[in-house]
Amino acid sequence: MELNYKNVNGYLLPELEYKSGEQMLHIGKYGFLRRDYLKNCKRAKYQVMLLKDTLGEHLLEIDRVAKEREEIILKQLEKSDPLPDKEDDQMAWVRAGNRHRAIAEEMILAELIYVS
Repeated sequence: MELNYKNVNGYLLPELEYKSGEQMLHIGKYGFLRRDYLKNCKRAKYQVMLLKDTLGEHLLEIDRVAKEREEIILKQLEKSDPLPDKEDDQMAWVRAGNRHRAIAEEMILAELIYVS
């Protein structure tokens, strides 16, 4: 790999490409939760990924897998514990939907986000 340098106020600075910066624009909730966990609890791993420029790719993958897992969990929860009829009791329907999402999120956090 050949590095190019540019002169900035008499200092030669390498012109580095950072692809993770562009990838960060496409990261969702779970990707950012994973980034915060790595940054705060797994600093060495975070720094290595940052220096190797693999952080953005990792976060995109975690976010994609987490969203897929969330859909699967929500479908399973709806089969085992169906939502009440929205027309009969809208508040019960909202409560049940929120409960399902909270359960799915807790499972995703334990399985994908807060792991080494």
